[in-house]
Amino acid sequence: MHGFGVDIGGSGIKGCLVDLDEGRLVGERLRIETPQPSLPEPVYGVVAEIVGSFGWDGRVGVTFPGVMKSGVAHTAANVDKSWIGTDVDAGLSRLVPGSVETLNDADAAGLAEMRYGAGRDRRGVVLMLTFGTGIGSALFVDGQLVPNTEFGHIQVDGEDGERRASAAAREREELSYPEWARRVDRYLDVLEAGLWPDLIIVGGGVSKKAHKWVPLLSTRTPVVPAELQNDAGIVGAALAATEHLEP
Repeated sequence: MHGFGVDIGGSGIKGCLVDLDEGRLVGERLRIETPQPSLPEPVYGVVAEIVGSFGWDGRVGVTFPGVMKSGVAHTAANVDKSWIGTDVDAGLSRLVPGSVETLNDADAAGLAEMRYGAGRDRRGVVLMLTFGTGIGSALFVDGQLVPNTEFGHIQVDGEDGERRASAAAREREELSYPEWARRVDRYLDVLEAGLWPDLIIVGGGVSKKAHKWVPLLSTRTPVVPAELQNDAGIVGAALAATEHLEP
């Protein structure tokens, strides 16, 4: 069975056809830079361009970097604030041929990892963290998603955790992987104190280089890289749309 997923990020928008039996992309994904400023209408246009380039006219799953409830964006930490209160489902449905289902980007990545990747068949409390422009989070209890957690914004030493520990912070401040790992470690210390997870899965672009920083972490919780790496959001979006897994 095939589905289609699009992952909206603060720096890029990417989409692809997805094999939902195996949890993998079919062919090469298409990535287009996120319009700046990242206003809704230009972003809708890019999503429509990506879907149209594959000739897909079925149901489409689309991730958004913020809290999503019934297709409406309630936060917009790393895109333009005009998204807040916007009916993203309705806006996309005007331009995309198939019906649209939207969900939080980290929730989508977590759904993919729990079905096909590092969280497969895992019980207990599993925390998925995506390190990119910010830090996204998805929390699962015995395989069930607790939607719209925003653990990237927990306070760590007086500021948002993602401000110091996101992948963007590493690039912005030109940190080495060991230097950045110390910041991630501190961020995870605070999370562990409140959640006591059984497994932490780390995703986003930096998961491709997990060997450079994950072994440096000193958490009591096992930390493993996302098996789908940076494709998890696309796969999870397609899965959510096809199986109506919207929270």
